[in-house]
Amino acid sequence: MAKNGYIVGIDIGTRTVTVLIGEVNEERKIEVIGIGTAESRGLRKGVVVNLDETSEAIKKARTDAELMAGQEIHAAFIGVSGAHIKSFNSRGVIAVSGRNREITQEDIRRVLEQSKAVPIPPDREIIHVIPQEFIVDEQDGIHDPLGMNGIKLEVNVHIVTGAVTLLQNLRTCIERSDIVIQSLVLNQIANAAAVLSPDEKELGVGLIDIGAGTTEVAVFERGSLWYTSIIPLGGDNFTNDIAVGLRAAIPDAEKIKKKFGCALPPPGEEQETIEVPVVGQNRKPRILSRQLLAEIIQPRAEEIFRLVDNDIKRMGFEKSLNAGLVLTGGTALLDGLEVVAEEIFDLPVRRGDPGGVAGLMDRVRTPDFATPVGLLLHGYNMTGPGGLGRDRKRGLWARFKNLFKED
Repeated sequence: MAKNGYIVGIDIGTRTVTVLIGEVNEERKIEVIGIGTAESRGLRKGVVVNLDETSEAIKKARTDAELMAGQEIHAAFIGVSGAHIKSFNSRGVIAVSGRNREITQEDIRRVLEQSKAVPIPPDREIIHVIPQEFIVDEQDGIHDPLGMNGIKLEVNVHIVTGAVTLLQNLRTCIERSDIVIQSLVLNQIANAAAVLSPDEKELGVGLIDIGAGTTEVAVFERGSLWYTSIIPLGGDNFTNDIAVGLRAAIPDAEKIKKKFGCALPPPGEEQETIEVPVVGQNRKPRILSRQLLAEIIQPRAEEIFRLVDNDIKRMGFEKSLNAGLVLTGGTALLDGLEVVAEEIFDLPVRRGDPGGVAGLMDRVRTPDFATPVGLLLHGYNMTGPGGLGRDRKRGLWARFKNLFKED
């Protein structure tokens, strides 16, 4: 273990659990030193449906990462997703309390608390309260008002909530794996840390993470998060379409999707063929064109992107996407997906490969590692160069501190 400590991110996806261990080096950068993955069968569309299977997948991925890194895991930042996640924007207003009207940390804490004074159903809990901008005496666009003078302090925030019972099931799986939860982190926040540049977030950009069970959407503008949503369609829908269209078993359809999948094959590949195993014993595989595979995948891709487009327009954020859109998640690896997205949105679209870390970059610089890499970066930003996870006692202290610290 490096003297500066280490940070752990755990992405509990619908199909795969991924554990990354990052070591803070002498240059105060994160080096990925351990990677562990395990097949997950205990989740459905980002939500735990089987505690035992999910816990076992976490334990297996954890063990593999520990063996690679030569370091035990005691605490981690956990990605959270699922259709139960709901978010909205809110506003807080207070009078500055100091005699000389200088804004203090206590004033900032009070205005953030006031922004949470909105009706929250008892079956939901707040995961994040993310400041978008502060306003001091009608002057907006302030990111840090500490030390400024003013009479009235306001804040616009983005509040993310989740279902209490479903979040508790997730916590139970982590705790059964003997891991302290340092913080639950919305996947869109983690992904943004890994694949979006500060310039994109300032100018205005949309982030679309197409996972196995869900498609997660986020809109950033003026450097802040302004909108998030989750659509209950994802890579598994592509797999099911392929299984039905090619009359193949689900495992075979998943392999075909990963190896040959294309939403819009390049010109000249219409005659390229693929071998499709046939359901049933002692039956010869069929030889089909890759063009047929594209004809199956493209309609589903268009459906997902239209749902995202309608969702963003419904909330009035379509004019905020000045820097275009970024696609990430395992499904973003499908050939031609960016072209389909550009046709639907009429905006520039790029694939988001994670960056910002060193070490095993050849293993993690693909869209399917955006969330776990982002969890490392988010954890580093929360805790500073010292890192976390040196021992269980320190992990518990970090968890206690996070009760009072807004992301």
